[in-house]
Amino acid sequence: MTTALITHDDCLSHVTPEGHPERVARLEYILAALEGKDLRRVEAPLGRSEDILRVHPQSHIDHVAGSAPDQGQVPLDADTWMSPGTYAAALRAVGGGTQAVDLVLGGEVDNAFSACRPPGHHAETRTTMGFCLYGNVAIAAKYALDHHGLARVAVVDFDVHHGNGTQALLEDDPRVLFVSTHQSPLWPGSGMAHETGVDNNVLNVPLPGGSDGQTIRQAMQSQILPALEAFQPELLFISAGFDAHRADPLAGLNWSTQDFGWITEQLCDAADAHCGGKIVSCLEGGYDLAALAESAALHVDVLIARGQ
Repeated sequence: MTTALITHDDCLSHVTPEGHPERVARLEYILAALEGKDLRRVEAPLGRSEDILRVHPQSHIDHVAGSAPDQGQVPLDADTWMSPGTYAAALRAVGGGTQAVDLVLGGEVDNAFSACRPPGHHAETRTTMGFCLYGNVAIAAKYALDHHGLARVAVVDFDVHHGNGTQALLEDDPRVLFVSTHQSPLWPGSGMAHETGVDNNVLNVPLPGGSDGQTIRQAMQSQILPALEAFQPELLFISAGFDAHRADPLAGLNWSTQDFGWITEQLCDAADAHCGGKIVSCLEGGYDLAALAESAALHVDVLIARGQ
């Protein structure tokens, strides 16, 4: 089998104001870096309302859909903007995650990378936030549980910012283990170690500003891999943000590109041990274009190698 790359041209039509870090070029750089790789290329479908409703109320769906402008850009909050193409892009990002679940659990591919935008891990139940409209990974996790009948799934989020939205959407469900590594203190200010969910199903690993890849390697070995071992997920999700890279302008961790490859290897090992290698990875942050493209390409290279 192989690795699926799930994306859609609609995700290039989400246009943010000049100078905004979550820009069209992010996806353009990633797709260019993945050109020619041995991937099963799949178009992301439009996400379904019934799947979004697993984590967001109808009022949130209506708010996002009704906020799309006919021209220009409008803010939903201080950081999150919509253009005429944003709503379709947001639905593709939802659909990319659920399509990845179908492909992996259906045995058509070993693992999948959903390269869609806008990202999702800051979107809370009724709130857009931090460039995010819908909780893409949370929706996909609930879809795997409710539609495919899994008993346990895990989400590992290595974006430099805490996945406050994913935590908020999943922390009350003991069928989900949510793990987040993130710089702290840093926006959004959540993700303290004492936040442990409804059934010790949340593991936050705050990392000090300026720390390098050795710190995350130690945390992976001492905390994250043992948590996955204890939980025994049937499917592993990755919220793949690449903004912990030392070149990223929005944070202050000092990871190298190779650190992202090592982390991916460790998560593949865990998936091999607990769920037959089944991984769904979804793009989150990463705002230095060269570092983002290089790191995402290595992440996907590892997925390809481990899926063969």
